[in-house]
Amino acid sequence: MNTEAHGAAAPARATRREWAGLALLVLPMLVLSIDLTVLFFAMPRLSLDLQPTASESLWIVHVYGFLIAGFLVTMGRLGDRFGPRRLMMIGSVAFAVLSVVAAFSTSATMLIIARAALGVAGATLMPSLFSLLRSMFRDDTQRRFAIAILFSTFSVGGAVGPLLGGALLEVFWWGSVFLINVPPMVALVIAGPKLLPERREGDSARIDLASVALSVTGMLAVVYGLQELTAGQEAGDGDVWPYVAVVAAGLVVLVFFARRQRRLSHPLFDLALLTDRRMAVALGTLLVTGIGVAGIFYLFTQYLQWVAALSPLEAGLWTLPYIGLNILGAMVAPPVSARIRPAIVMVAGLAVAAVGAAGFAVLSGDGVALWLLVAAISVIGLGQGAAVGLMSDLIISHAPADKTGSAAAAQEVGGELGTAAGIAVGGAVGVVAYREALADTMPADLPEPVTAAARSSVHEGVTAADALDRDAPALLDAVHGAVGHGLGTYAGIGAVLLVLAAGAVAAVLVRGSEGTG
Repeated sequence: MNTEAHGAAAPARATRREWAGLALLVLPMLVLSIDLTVLFFAMPRLSLDLQPTASESLWIVHVYGFLIAGFLVTMGRLGDRFGPRRLMMIGSVAFAVLSVVAAFSTSATMLIIARAALGVAGATLMPSLFSLLRSMFRDDTQRRFAIAILFSTFSVGGAVGPLLGGALLEVFWWGSVFLINVPPMVALVIAGPKLLPERREGDSARIDLASVALSVTGMLAVVYGLQELTAGQEAGDGDVWPYVAVVAAGLVVLVFFARRQRRLSHPLFDLALLTDRRMAVALGTLLVTGIGVAGIFYLFTQYLQWVAALSPLEAGLWTLPYIGLNILGAMVAPPVSARIRPAIVMVAGLAVAAVGAAGFAVLSGDGVALWLLVAAISVIGLGQGAAVGLMSDLIISHAPADKTGSAAAAQEVGGELGTAAGIAVGGAVGVVAYREALADTMPADLPEPVTAAARSSVHEGVTAADALDRDAPALLDAVHGAVGHGLGTYAGIGAVLLVLAAGAVAAVLVRGSEGTG
């Protein structure tokens, strides 16, 4: 049995007001996740109207996520100083107004600026959401269940974003994908002061602006560089060193940021939070899990389109079992952790995910039925969902009360970096393994231009095969097999990462003297 509260009075359980407040918090979480993916199907229509360049199109889609990642640490600290509810109300008003500006943008530049500002406003919401949960849900099981609901909401929003965008475009113009943000934010602003408590504990020390500049610059450089590395590998450009340099520069800036925090009496981010082994392991596990799972999922979406020859919409539908089991794992973990130590549940979840990744590595060969791959990646989603929500609860519940916003921001940063690094590393490993396998299986008598094109990237390989007559089936089979080899190679790496994460949690949280339960 879980004995976290053994020998102490049971904390007050949440009332209807807290559960109504949670229902309200679902709205901004849904909006944030939908906004990350809603433009996927809207870009063609938007491009016809605003005529963005290729570079501007990329910035329109991705600058929102860049700025969220860049400002998380700053906004977590602002929430600790001014109160998470107050910061959320300000951010919600800004998000609603900026959504209207984005909807009625008259140029690509205007839309990029609006999307960037939406990212800054969105960064106010994430840490505030999780910080408020600690005040609203004192009971461990209820808080874990509330966190599972928010994580599940984020997964649902990311999945329905493209579908919702496509449905809106059947009836309305492209700006409608931004206007749907307004009603939830208005509801949050109206009902928030009545249903959401303001945290009493606060850190009134001034904000160090130099630390803000360092954290934002470092995070933006790392996330931008990782994404461009992925894009370059996918396109077969091969010119990766400028973006490796950007990532390295970002890491150097973050090192300077960390050193400055140690010297400040009132740091932007208190590194003392990381001296708690439980929090440090939970944050590290979030990062490693993200690298493993996000990379596998990214390569799987490429497999669905290039090997299974599915449309983006069809590919999205085939990922729904993964999302469904991810949500199931998140929702089942809290009641299970009421009977079994949460750390043991985390280890079990990571172990299940590792088994799924290992199975995925074995199954990803040529000619395997698609439903088997979907089943394997869904097992990964089940285990990840069970583990990640409990890690988030550990991070939030074990931080000092006046540092909850910063702890929540650190959690979100770990997740963002894990996802970005996973996609970048997965893309790089996938391309390298693809080229290695293709060199052994490609027909020998192909023209040199066709051979060079096929080796450059999966997209070019499929295009080159389509342009051939006699050797097209042989080349296409070789390309498909090489894609499967790349996917299987990274799935094996992901399985190892998940096993290492499970081992770290077992060593520190299960066997350690303090544990989690």
